[in-house]
Amino acid sequence: MAKLVTLKIEPLQNEDLHFSSLTYAAGLSMLEDLQLCILSPNANLGADDVLGQLVSLTLHQHHIDRHEQLERELSGYVRRFEFEGHQGRYYRYRVEIVPWLWFLTRRADCRIFQDQSVPDIVQSVLAEHVDGASVELKLVRSYRKRTYCVQYRETDFNFIARLLEDEGIYWYFEHQGGRHKLIVVDDLGSHEALAGYEALPYYANREQVPPDAEYLTDWRCSREVRANKVALTSYDFTAPGRSLKVGLTAQRSYSLADHELFDFQGDYAQSADGEQLLDNRIDEEQARFEQFTGHSNASGLAAGHLFELTQHPRDDQNAQYLCTQLRLVVQAADSESDQGRDQLSLSLAAIPASQQFRPPRRTPRPFVQGPQTAVVVGPSGEEIHTDKYGRVKVQFHWDRKGQKSEKSSCWMRVSSPWAGKSFGFIQIPRIGQEVVVDFLEGDPDQPLITGRVYNDDQMPPWDLPANASQSGVLTRSTKGGAYNNANALRFEDKKGSEQVWLHAEKNMD
Repeated sequence: MAKLVTLKIEPLQNEDLHFSSLTYAAGLSMLEDLQLCILSPNANLGADDVLGQLVSLTLHQHHIDRHEQLERELSGYVRRFEFEGHQGRYYRYRVEIVPWLWFLTRRADCRIFQDQSVPDIVQSVLAEHVDGASVELKLVRSYRKRTYCVQYRETDFNFIARLLEDEGIYWYFEHQGGRHKLIVVDDLGSHEALAGYEALPYYANREQVPPDAEYLTDWRCSREVRANKVALTSYDFTAPGRSLKVGLTAQRSYSLADHELFDFQGDYAQSADGEQLLDNRIDEEQARFEQFTGHSNASGLAAGHLFELTQHPRDDQNAQYLCTQLRLVVQAADSESDQGRDQLSLSLAAIPASQQFRPPRRTPRPFVQGPQTAVVVGPSGEEIHTDKYGRVKVQFHWDRKGQKSEKSSCWMRVSSPWAGKSFGFIQIPRIGQEVVVDFLEGDPDQPLITGRVYNDDQMPPWDLPANASQSGVLTRSTKGGAYNNANALRFEDKKGSEQVWLHAEKNMD
């Protein structure tokens, strides 16, 4: 019997295991999923012995042109182990296998990253996870440092996935030596063909295929109307009059091709950064303009790698493509009779190798549901910490990694009832005071202080409710001022005792 698959499950290496079937799905910027069914005469295989363990598979296929056996490795960690009952004289188990990156979906956090690029943030998060996890960054472009970037009530995976999608960076896995490596790329020049799978012939009729030959069939090409223009703009309060508008057009020859996507990005301060985001959006749209699908028996085809289609009756189809997604199914021959041949089928999606792929922005961004409060922070020994814009820094109550110092957050603008050109109202929140923080469009990366509140450590300036009829302003001398060191303007509205009290701690000019 021709066996296509050999498997290795470390904790069960002494068990009598038989391969039954597998279904493997992979794609660019997609978590791989491997569903494996195995058979065993042992009805008591334990899930606890297998969960979280590394599993490796090898697919064997004879290459007719090269006269050699080619192998395709797959590996991952067991996330689920299920006993499914009898199958003939064996017991059937289902094993769900995932790459190490999947474990980032099991942990959620709230934390702040400052003055780091997306590649830097991603590497920092990945380093906290699976021991021995392998990552290779093949990045061609440079990336802006983000002044302030918040992971807010989201899993580590969702956090890094949305950041990579925002920057047009995508990823896939390579399997070798019983393990797998995460490959992170941003340029079409980083893709290459796998040895033995550089080119595959097309056959419309499977009956014409030579024995043991690898081929493509059911090849389909589709084109669809996509937006061919993208325009973006942003706002930088440090240069409010500067235009940050950028735009780009992809030329297409079909009718009614003129459609523009406009968006207020709001998070870049340099036109060059906007232009890179613009390239990402155009590529994201145009990567879906022309797409190809097909079926094959070539087990070595892999997402993130190139292949060439040959012998297609349409000359324009005989070209090089990038595999963007695939689904591989292997079904074992009859385990009872030990006769027959394992069956393999593969379906794939691809785009032209000349078209830059960008990941769709499908990972949801966190949305802050309303305002929060935080405590103003600054350097030790200081009472006021601000910059020329009157901004302050805060420590959020959810920020367990913050040190309650001037490094706990970015500078945050403070709302004022009156803000004109060198005139208006100003009062800088002081260190230790509790402030109300809102977020522009609910974005945790764009905080804005809109108010201040009292608490048990920061009480009102006079006793309440005994003096509830009083209103006004009581300041505090700094540094080191006590309760009696203040400037003040107080109104007493109690009937029969009305008063306006004005006090200067030193000079009243």
